[in-house]
Order: sequence, then structure tokens, then C-alpha cells
Amino acid sequence: MRVFMCEFVTGGGMGGEEVPPSLAREGAMMRDALARDLSDLPGVSLITTHDARFSPPKGVASVSVTPGRDPWRLWAYCAEKCQVAWVVAPETDGLLRRLTEICLESDAMVVGPDIRSIMTTSSKKLTSDALIAAGVPALPTWTGDDLPAGVSGRFVVKPDDGAGCIETRLVEGPLGPGTLKPGDVVQPFAEGDAASLTVLCSRSQTTLLAANRQHVTIVDGAFRFGGLTVGALPDRDGALTTLADRVAKAIPGLEGIFGIDLVITRQGPVVVEVNPRVTTSYAGLREAIGLNPATLVAPFAARPDRRLRNVSTGGRVEITL
Repeated sequence: MRVFMCEFVTGGGMGGEEVPPSLAREGAMMRDALARDLSDLPGVSLITTHDARFSPPKGVASVSVTPGRDPWRLWAYCAEKCQVAWVVAPETDGLLRRLTEICLESDAMVVGPDIRSIMTTSSKKLTSDALIAAGVPALPTWTGDDLPAGVSGRFVVKPDDGAGCIETRLVEGPLGPGTLKPGDVVQPFAEGDAASLTVLCSRSQTTLLAANRQHVTIVDGAFRFGGLTVGALPDRDGALTTLADRVAKAIPGLEGIFGIDLVITRQGPVVVEVNPRVTTSYAGLREAIGLNPATLVAPFAARPDRRLRNVSTGGRVEITL
């Protein structure tokens, strides 16, 4: 089985741009973990690409994206030569959708969400609306046009299609003119612990793989993501498992391994946003759950009907950026 694996940042998607060191490390962690896990599968021949400024993943056939070379054409060519594609890209500016579409157009089987769920989760506003409509506890999300009159308090302002903590800031209400830039959305600030769920969705079966503690700080009003502890949070009462399942049902088309960002408040977990693809937690997932996560995902699963127990109480793995 020929498999094309592409991580956008390290794979050449930011050619001609300066790549922040933390973003490069984050991308390389996900890429290297995926490359290792896919390479360990019997019968899999793996190919990827790498920005010529970065080292390629070890032991994997990788095509260098040199200055002036169009990565999108290269990715389309690689996908055409493979039966399966597994891509990781930010939702920002439609990047994940575009990369998924070129792989689908090549007739490769894409490991991950369908286009409809990508479109929903690429917008924090659409995600929030879908979750709240389904009765899932989630933060309300407003644009500048539908911000309730007279609302006050502490708010989080961020790009509607943003990724991670990029351009995410804490603002004291009320929100005055000029607070929001074009494309920004507003969420109420939720007091509690920042967390994330690493979730497997396969053939309508949802499994919580790991519940993670996120290391988020606020410096001069700006949110900073410093890493996470994979598998740090127990799910003794099953509340996080239930939440993951409800999110998957509220946004049909989520498939493979994806992430849910949330805040653990005194009243319980509240969803902040959904990341429809592999997130940074994947870098420590194998060690946390004690098995190769790729063996759980179609078309690599040896037993497609395999029933997994939720393994969120496994080991802990620290990931620092």
C-alpha cells in the first residue's frame, strides 16, 4: 500500500515565509510521529515532502520542496501515485480543505474528515452553532454583527478560522469599536483548566484515546500555547467519553483521529473548538496509550470491527514547545 503523508508547515506549505520556531517544532513533532507509526505498518510504502529549510523525517522517502517549487502541484502528484493520503494542515484560509480536495481528486483514500465537516470546523462560529443546536455544552461564539447588546465581562477574541493560539487575545468588556478585526469572533472567557481530547472516530464508533492537560498562559493579553501533557486527565465518570461522542454526532463526517479543545469548569467540561485533524497530542499518543495509533485507523486497522475500550487513563507524556 502506497501512502502519501503530508504535514503542511514542514512539508513545504510555508515556502517563502518565515516559519516561527514553535510552529516548525509543532509540525515536525506531528510529522515524525505519523511517519514512524505509518512506517511500522507491514506492507506500507510511505512518501512525504519536506521544506528544503528543514530536515526530512528519518527513514522515509521525502521529496524536497525547494524555493520556487509549487508544493500544491507536488502534493497532487504524490497523491496520484498513492492509494492513501493522510494530511495535516491548519484550517486557516481553507488550507486543510484544499489539501484534502486535491487528494480526493487524485482518487486517493483520505484518512480524515470529509469536506462538509472540515467546512464546519474551520469556522469557530459554525462549530459553536452546530454543537449548541445539538445540546452539546459549548461556548457561544459571536461575530461583530450578532454580539448581544449590553454583554459585558471578559472575552476571548480570535480569528474565526484560526489555529491554535495565533492572534487569540483576552479582552475586558464591554467591547468597543475597533476591538474586532475583520474575520474575528468573540467567545466569553471561561474560568477553568485548559484541556483537549484526542478522539478516534471510525465507522461511526467514537473512542476517547487521551484526555490531555494543555499548558496555556496569557501574557499581556495574548494567549500562548506552551505544550501539553498527553493522557493527564482521568475520565472516571465517563463524562469526557460522553462529550467526545456527542461532538462526533453533532458534526457528522469527522473521521480518523481529531482533537477537541475544551475548558474544565466547575460546572463541567465546555467545548471551545474542534480540530478535525491530528493535533500536537499525536506526538505523544503512542507512548500514552501503549500501541500504534495508526493501527486503529481505516484502512490500516487489521480488524476493522475491533472494539476498543476508552484508554484515556493510560500513561502521561509531556510535550513542550
